[in-house]
Amino acid sequence: MRYFLLILVTLVSFNLNAQPDSLYLKEKPKKYDGPQWISKNKATIDLSEVAFVNWNAGGANSISGLLGLQSSKNYKDKYFTWRNNIIMRYGVNKQESRELRKTDDLLEINSDMGYKPSVSSNWYYSAKLNFRSQFANGYKYPDKDNPISRFMAPGYLFFGGGMEYGKQVDKLAAYFSPLTLKATFVLDEDLANAGAFGVDGAVLDDEGNILVPGKRLRKELGILMTNSYETKVAENISMQHKVSLYTDYVNNFGNVDLDWRLDFNFKVNNFVRASFGSHIRYDDDVKIKNETDVDGEFDEEGAKIQWKQFLGVGFAVDF
Repeated sequence: MRYFLLILVTLVSFNLNAQPDSLYLKEKPKKYDGPQWISKNKATIDLSEVAFVNWNAGGANSISGLLGLQSSKNYKDKYFTWRNNIIMRYGVNKQESRELRKTDDLLEINSDMGYKPSVSSNWYYSAKLNFRSQFANGYKYPDKDNPISRFMAPGYLFFGGGMEYGKQVDKLAAYFSPLTLKATFVLDEDLANAGAFGVDGAVLDDEGNILVPGKRLRKELGILMTNSYETKVAENISMQHKVSLYTDYVNNFGNVDLDWRLDFNFKVNNFVRASFGSHIRYDDDVKIKNETDVDGEFDEEGAKIQWKQFLGVGFAVDF
């Protein structure tokens, strides 16, 4: 994972040198209209369904749904920006003869403040806050008796300050913070005792009794680098890219945690749209465990790259 730092530098260099017509070539000086607040809200629903009747190749009837809500409220004046947004998603899938299963679950809150010393500068002194968790229990299906995640188990909080570059900071930005706090919350007793998501697990005696309960909070202090880019790649097709790289000073410095999202939105009309996205994660504190032949025992295989890909067609409403 150490080489992801080099990848980020390459991405930043590419984005800063790629000047699409929509951002730079046709940009004209704008008259300053004074401080302003801009609010945006969007609700989405994506659906997919497949049904079989006397289909000789076989198959299982299924239906999936994904609800989403995005809301933002941003402030801007000559020298100061304050960007706030909340993202919520929840998706389920139902196949015949199988229980209802969760496919997506996200609660994310972001707040960024930036101050630039002069009107002509593209550099901001910046502070960023990011919080992520989920709404409902997560399971390793088909086992629904033992949750592997819950609300605030895990919950992640990033908070720090640094420098951010962005000619149009809402469209293209590169951020570097030498001091960022990362807090991992595991507020479920069973998961905390098991040492899930990197917290210190419970201390047990020879008979498996708990002597010292597991920690419910893990704190780290390290370096955070982010790069975000949004552009139109074609008529009615937009792309959003966001990558985050974090390494802790104390625990295995140089081992980089990665969070990279790449999303494409295809606009059919004002209400109908399609979306395609990829989400890659790597967190050295999240260890993969597999069951052994002995009941109740697991083998730890260490951290692995996590990948989620999604494709949906549905409706979107701005309000």
